[in-house]
Amino acid sequence: MRAVCALVVAGAGVTGCGGDDPDAGTNGVGKLPPAKIRSSTVSAAKAAATVRLSGAVVSNKRTYKLDMQLKKDGGTGSVTSKGVTFQLLRVDEHLFIKADADFWTHQDGKSDDSTSDTAAAGKLENKYVKVPKGDPAYQQLSVFTEKDVLLDGLLALQGELATDGHHELNGTRTIRLTSDEGSGGRIDVSLEGKPYPLLLVRAGDAGTLRLTDWGREFALKAPDKDATVDYGQQLPSS
Repeated sequence: MRAVCALVVAGAGVTGCGGDDPDAGTNGVGKLPPAKIRSSTVSAAKAAATVRLSGAVVSNKRTYKLDMQLKKDGGTGSVTSKGVTFQLLRVDEHLFIKADADFWTHQDGKSDDSTSDTAAAGKLENKYVKVPKGDPAYQQLSVFTEKDVLLDGLLALQGELATDGHHELNGTRTIRLTSDEGSGGRIDVSLEGKPYPLLLVRAGDAGTLRLTDWGREFALKAPDKDATVDYGQQLPSS
């Protein structure tokens, strides 16, 4: 009977049977009040050196698909929006975009067929294009590479907090934290090791994100000069 109970608990990630404590052998976060769970997972996330963030975010009615590795001094990965994918790389304050020619020949989703712009796009294809700090694109895109800024926004559940049972995510036991009965978003927090947030469902169908590879180191360095284009004060209008 005990073996059957263990299988049920491990497989379903819900409450134990026969009065078993679902928090037995965990980091104990599941026993805390909801507000304490949130503060614990925010603290753990900020203290971690690195994280991988993947999934989708909806902002200003526009969907961005992300697969970013982040650390305190920068980040690297891909962003897809309106069917166009580009690479982002930030090392300290230096931000770079790498994309194919189609990215540089589209503006607001419409193709620009001018010969000069097409030729310029060809020169930019698969090059790291440095984004000037004064360019509007810098603020818009750099946020995807800023670990603490992203986490502050993503983990800020608004409304009344509550817990919604014990669950399991990819073999890791979690406690689910919800806001306004789920309408304000939810976070699955790890009950094993540090209480990292592992899955985030944003309020208002604004995206679902997985947070993985906490503390796993990755290389982050500026591209070679021969692979870089520096436009100086402003990017092309696209």
